[in-house]
Amino acid sequence: MNTPKICLTLTGKTLAEDLAVLDRYRDYVDIAELRADFLDSDERLRVRDFPEMAGIPCILTLRRKIDGGCFIEGEAARTILFARALSFAAEDKRKNFHYVDFEEDFHIPSLQDAALAFGTKIIRSVHDMKNPVSNICERLAALKTTGYEIPKIAFMPHSLDDVKNLFEEAKKLNDNEHILVAMGPLGVPSRILGERLKNFLTYTSAPESAQGLPSLSHMDPRTLCEEYNFKSINSETELFGITGWPLTATSSPALHNGGYKKLGMNCAYIPMRAEKFTQALSFAEAIGVKGMSVTIPHKEAVLDCGFKTDADVDKIGASNTIVRNGDTWNSYNTDAYGFAKSLLEFTGLKSLAGKKVAIIGAGGAARAIAYAVKKLRGKACVFNRTVEKAAELAEKYHFKYSALNADAVSLLKKYSSIIIQTTSRGMNSSGPYNEKDDPIWFYNFSGKEILFDIVYVPEVTPVMGRAAEAGCRVCNGYDMLRYQGYRQFELFTGKKYEG
Repeated sequence: MNTPKICLTLTGKTLAEDLAVLDRYRDYVDIAELRADFLDSDERLRVRDFPEMAGIPCILTLRRKIDGGCFIEGEAARTILFARALSFAAEDKRKNFHYVDFEEDFHIPSLQDAALAFGTKIIRSVHDMKNPVSNICERLAALKTTGYEIPKIAFMPHSLDDVKNLFEEAKKLNDNEHILVAMGPLGVPSRILGERLKNFLTYTSAPESAQGLPSLSHMDPRTLCEEYNFKSINSETELFGITGWPLTATSSPALHNGGYKKLGMNCAYIPMRAEKFTQALSFAEAIGVKGMSVTIPHKEAVLDCGFKTDADVDKIGASNTIVRNGDTWNSYNTDAYGFAKSLLEFTGLKSLAGKKVAIIGAGGAARAIAYAVKKLRGKACVFNRTVEKAAELAEKYHFKYSALNADAVSLLKKYSSIIIQTTSRGMNSSGPYNEKDDPIWFYNFSGKEILFDIVYVPEVTPVMGRAAEAGCRVCNGYDMLRYQGYRQFELFTGKKYEG
């Protein structure tokens, strides 16, 4: 099978705007899709000139609102615009549209004849913007009525199970003359692993101009090529990845894929968003994933699967790493190692002896951190909104515990040598300060505390910003991510990470 082509979807209001975007990404793409439904009305009259202006093969698309586009003028007007764009074809086929996208129910014989006469292939598309499509193979067969049509099915999955079904259906296909897309954040694997779907192309867009497309979770072509090594993925590529929910941002793919590239390894690491860990596990097994990083909120759910565990997992009660072992998986925890190494490096300490430490939160990450604090000989108090969970974690290590609220201020002051923030509060926060993104909003920093926040996006979280203003030393979780990721890389591949 051939590597899927990379298509850059252009959604500017003018052709000049679209060409400027294309020029920025030209080195990464094979095809440009002109979304003429986004163009201003007067600009739509000039789309016939676009292929020659672009200088690469182009797809003409006039997407209706019902199919996720913004064309609302009706089918008669749309037919006229298609006719203008496809008429007066040049002898030099490079000056014509190579492809035109007609929906499943859009059959205009004169347009189809014109496309066939001028060598323009028809992408015959189905879009379901709300629901998954299950009978993929049957629908593809129904769409492809001539040898000049490339059937396309794009749908919005409800869970990772729907994306798994897409990959399983694709195994039955024998060629790459089709396009299969699971849209939205759940569908990101279908864009990165287009080769496994035997796709003709994968769609991308520029983040600076992708108006109307964020809900589709297009990736930009530079990220697809440089971070995910898209053009190197083939049938022999070993797959790894990360799962969590909602997993809106993660630096792990850049870390792992960068490591594979440096060592010349044929591997790819992808995000697999899953509301339930069992969905991620089922998906991983269906597509042949050999190792998985596990993040919030699934670190404790791993233990319910009966995998073989290492000593750290047994003691911590949470796992952030699983590695395929024949028909089952082995479970590990690299969080404690990554946290301890990054904390000692940041503070310059050799241990936490004599330090009173506040652990904010009692989830999977907090379990690993409490374990590390105990090993480093620190004394701690666990603060959590659900005090029962705080007690459960604290009692394992003979730590103190408390509810996480304004009544805990005096106790938090006693354990404020180092404050370790382990919750997801503040993750992906932006804009002005918001108490909802600060788990200890009620605490006034004196400037003597050390604050370690395991969140690393944004680089400075609200609580970090507030602590820094008071004169505290602050650190985010990026180095923890890096060190635990290096250990995961070695577990996945058997090779040391080259940073």
